[in-house]
Amino acid sequence: MRTFWFAVSALALFGCDEPVRESSENIRPIAWMQVQPVQLEQIRRLSGTLAPVEAASLSFEVNGKVESVSVKLGESVRQGQELAQLDQRSFSLSLQSAQASLAQAQATLTEAENEYRRYAELVEEGVVSRSGFDNAKGAYETARSAAAVANAQLDIARKNLQDSILTAPYDGVITRRLIEPSQQVSPGQTVFEIEGNHGLEARVMVPETIIQELHRDMQVPVHFPAADNLTVPGIVSEIGTRAEAANAFPVVVVLQEAPSRLRGGMTAEVDFTFEAAGRSGHRDTSIRVPVAAVAAGTGQTAHVFVYDSEKQVVNKRQVQTENLLNNEVYISSGLEAGEIIAVAGVAFLRDGQPVTLLDHQVKLFN
Repeated sequence: MRTFWFAVSALALFGCDEPVRESSENIRPIAWMQVQPVQLEQIRRLSGTLAPVEAASLSFEVNGKVESVSVKLGESVRQGQELAQLDQRSFSLSLQSAQASLAQAQATLTEAENEYRRYAELVEEGVVSRSGFDNAKGAYETARSAAAVANAQLDIARKNLQDSILTAPYDGVITRRLIEPSQQVSPGQTVFEIEGNHGLEARVMVPETIIQELHRDMQVPVHFPAADNLTVPGIVSEIGTRAEAANAFPVVVVLQEAPSRLRGGMTAEVDFTFEAAGRSGHRDTSIRVPVAAVAAGTGQTAHVFVYDSEKQVVNKRQVQTENLLNNEVYISSGLEAGEIIAVAGVAFLRDGQPVTLLDHQVKLFN
């Protein structure tokens, strides 16, 4: 009899303990997050070229033979520093000739002016004829015009002499040197190229489909793959109003920093971030979740597991996704702000499964 009750008690205890152990084994701890609405955004990365804010091709305004070159390729220069000089002899002779011509013209003008004044007095007294006075007046006006021409020629000669010396227009670096001493050069022929020290800018072509999303003073990050993926903040300074090749518009982004390892001509990648229209066509807020929180359903559907705090279970719920960006999914419908979802291991969850939340929620930092 004692053995029987012992067996019954054991069976009873076994029967009471077994469901509890089974329930405990099915409670799964989950990584979780409380969802919040964010602005639906789109990022387009466009490649362009880095260039100095200031750059110029330098040339002489007069022709002549190069007498000396004062700078080398890659040399830093200061504003007003002499870069090269043409042979001065012909310019000096032209200046001397112009000075002599002006002196002669001024002497002729003085003589003609005196004669004109004398004839003006005599014609009033009736001593000379009117035609004689007119001739004196004409000679005076001719001499005055000749003096003006001689004075202008002197100014030109002085300027030509000044232009025979090429100077730096601003502080910068010589990026190309295209002349050597004794070389003959013509006006407008490029002899140097210079880049200023006033910063760098990225020049990119933006497709017509997103050009309206950009605005001046827009802040954008600029990446440089050739410089260990260095990222520098930039600001949109210019937006073209006319499409060029492939219906793209030129856009200029000025860098807010100019690290020494950056050089003109490097590839620059600019990230443009703007509001994106969802599948409904409306610009609105959405909910951003890790891609691991979303499970693919049948067809084009997707679902997440939402935590029910009262029942301590997760419920499978279909959601509408919009964008996938940087391992994050933007959900436009199916979730409400403040709800808690599972963000990992969703393939192992089932609808109505009991769960427990881990101590700390997963947070998105970007």
